[in-house]
Amino acid sequence: MTDIRNLQPSALWNHFYSLTRIPRPSGKTAEVAKFLVDFGKSHGLETLQDEIGNVLLRKPASPGCEHLPGVILQGHMDMVPQKAGDKVFDFERDAIEAHVSADGEWVTADRTTLGADNGIGVATAMAVLTDDSIKHPALEALFTVDEETGMYGAFDLKGGWLQGKILLNLDSETEGELYVGCAGGVDGNITFRYFEADVPEGDVALKIHLTGLHGGHSGVDINLQRANANKLMFRFLKEAVGNYEARLASICGGTLRNAIPYECTATITVPRDGVDDIVRLTEEFAELFNKEYHGIENNIILTAERTDTPSGLIPEEIQDDLINAVTACPNGVYRVIPEMPEIVETSNNLAVIKSDGESIKVQCLTRSSVESRKEEVASMIESVFSLAGAKVEMVGSYPGWKPNLESPILGTMKEVYREQFGKEAKIVIIHAGLECGIIGRNYPGMDMISFGPTIMHPHSPAEKINIHSVELFWKLLIATLEKLTK
Repeated sequence: MTDIRNLQPSALWNHFYSLTRIPRPSGKTAEVAKFLVDFGKSHGLETLQDEIGNVLLRKPASPGCEHLPGVILQGHMDMVPQKAGDKVFDFERDAIEAHVSADGEWVTADRTTLGADNGIGVATAMAVLTDDSIKHPALEALFTVDEETGMYGAFDLKGGWLQGKILLNLDSETEGELYVGCAGGVDGNITFRYFEADVPEGDVALKIHLTGLHGGHSGVDINLQRANANKLMFRFLKEAVGNYEARLASICGGTLRNAIPYECTATITVPRDGVDDIVRLTEEFAELFNKEYHGIENNIILTAERTDTPSGLIPEEIQDDLINAVTACPNGVYRVIPEMPEIVETSNNLAVIKSDGESIKVQCLTRSSVESRKEEVASMIESVFSLAGAKVEMVGSYPGWKPNLESPILGTMKEVYREQFGKEAKIVIIHAGLECGIIGRNYPGMDMISFGPTIMHPHSPAEKINIHSVELFWKLLIATLEKLTK
């Protein structure tokens, strides 16, 4: 198995390897931030860290380039922690098991997220900072915290800290594309509170498992029409509760607001003579789901198995309100851009549903490139769950990034791409959150663009990065920096 440290560009891949050894899920970035601070100091770079944990490294311009506008290389240091259901892995303690695929074309992990989103961007900036052969304007490398859980590092970035005038965001995921705009978003945090009800005498408990879904990034993959495990599970539960006397004891579906849920588990009770009916019902729904998602999902599995009797149940009224609200909640693509129907304008991801014996927490992430449409869908979610008696908070709203097709850095990079590769780069507005929109609020007039190598299945255990695309990404970045000195 090829060691990723033997790949080219060598410095970039070695820095990425170092990052895979450091646990860095969102909210747990102190160790990786210290690593970056130590890196900056050990290489004689001006090294700064703000109150929230963002790290800023500065390298002076190459001789003769001191008068040119400075360039900021920007990425985020945290990663999404996702693993396959049967994978034993602690994202707060264990190193990512990165390796080259059998065909030699990809770097991936062992049934966990790889952290190429956005470790490869961080590693690339580190490689630039340590390569004295590159001619460049004054450089800053900005590494933000907790992008994946709410872009908190970008939100708390203070004005006046950055000196550069051009920002190269290294957090995009398709080589050959230059990103000039992105969607805004808002989180829906929904809570049902309850006291457990008694289990009916004679009922037996079953654990319902829904597995086998692809999942994926709730922005860039939402247009693929993949199944949402929470929505499928609640279709089953509505039938089981409505027609088979099932009662819901607990629910656990999804893990992160920005990941399409690919697994969901529910514990239910049913009268003893109804067990066979529930088993048959799981088989019928599994067959139905696989027919509905033929060609999109390969192997949707829905099973029922006996389990220990729970201590109590979700009260029947709360159970029914929850099932109805989840069933009615918008999910997936809501609207595309009329002039660009291949691009999603507005979507919602019904991301997480979890009970703990006292409450049920539901999380949604609504995205849109149109602020009023984002507010419309957020209002729909608030309305349906409020009618169901839940407490609803719409929080963490962040702006989109409005495209500027006259951007000087866009013109420069289009020219560089054409010179380097003999073809045109694709100009893209992405249906996902990039930190550019938030950074631009505190730094009006900042000339911004985003690009990166090809990463497949980000935010899922199948995440992988194309090796050849990393070489092209590096070549484009270096050529761009050198073009900016002319």
